[in-house]
Amino acid sequence: MSGPVGTPGDVTTVACVGAGVIGGGWAAHFLARGYAVRAWDPGDGAAERLSRLVEAAWPALTELGLADGASPERLTATPTLAEAVEGAGFVQESAPESLPLKRTLLADIDAATPQGVVIASSTSGFPMTDMQTEASTPGRLVVGHPFNPPYLIPLVEVVGGQRTEPWAVEWASEFYRRVGKSVITMDRELPGFIANRLQEALWREALHMVANGEATVEQIDTAITDGPGLRWPVHGPCLTFHLAGGEGGMAHMLDHFGPSLQAPWTRLEAPELTRALRDDMVAGCASEAAGRTFAELVAERDRGVIAVQRALRPPAGDEDAGTAGEHGA
Repeated sequence: MSGPVGTPGDVTTVACVGAGVIGGGWAAHFLARGYAVRAWDPGDGAAERLSRLVEAAWPALTELGLADGASPERLTATPTLAEAVEGAGFVQESAPESLPLKRTLLADIDAATPQGVVIASSTSGFPMTDMQTEASTPGRLVVGHPFNPPYLIPLVEVVGGQRTEPWAVEWASEFYRRVGKSVITMDRELPGFIANRLQEALWREALHMVANGEATVEQIDTAITDGPGLRWPVHGPCLTFHLAGGEGGMAHMLDHFGPSLQAPWTRLEAPELTRALRDDMVAGCASEAAGRTFAELVAERDRGVIAVQRALRPPAGDEDAGTAGEHGA
């Protein structure tokens, strides 16, 4: 396969194949960014559900800011897959998580889509290597893994399979950046990708605590929303622990608290804190800090946490009004 049919900036129409929660969220996002969207889903009532999804998302998208020409009226639900991909400059597949289904569907999309158009899958777990086995031109197939809802959560993880051409990964990454996403272009395929791996580790711990009667669901959720979750939108877990080391940063934190990695708190097996792992973590934090001092990082974190708290705090009087409304109902 020679390469893309055009640049990411040339795209005016996006095809969304699969119109469930994720596919509908993608459709709403692309519409809000000013694209025409052609969607196909073989399920009964899919077009009506998609319309309701876009309608429900539109107020939030309007508050975030719409691109010129953005309109729900630019959404077309097509009766066939071929009509959905006709004239599309990019295809986003969001079918249910079934490997046989993904293989067959991606092969069908590949056969129907004009050459040079990148096709991305929203899969949350399957590697593209396993999904592209039946496609005639697998070089243009990539994973574009979003987080729900795609129209609000900016992250998308992009990675190809063994038969994916490097240009397709680069093209998809640039396109997602153009449509306002925060893009992680992965260096290699990884089971569960990056964010899901981290999310699942926390989820497993939560399930262990509930199953053993150690914490309630509400306690676990509060522990995150009113604890580390307030810091993560600003720095993420690595820079958060970098700050936990004080002015000594990650090096001091690991040297001081490293032995606690072996403490019997977690149901997950801790990695051995080798010198190489320690040095990689220290170097990674230094790179991410990008020259910002400890004091500057603290100030940045504090501003961000305060902003999040203010944003999430209900206006004065809303609690009483909401309670009264519930009782009145």
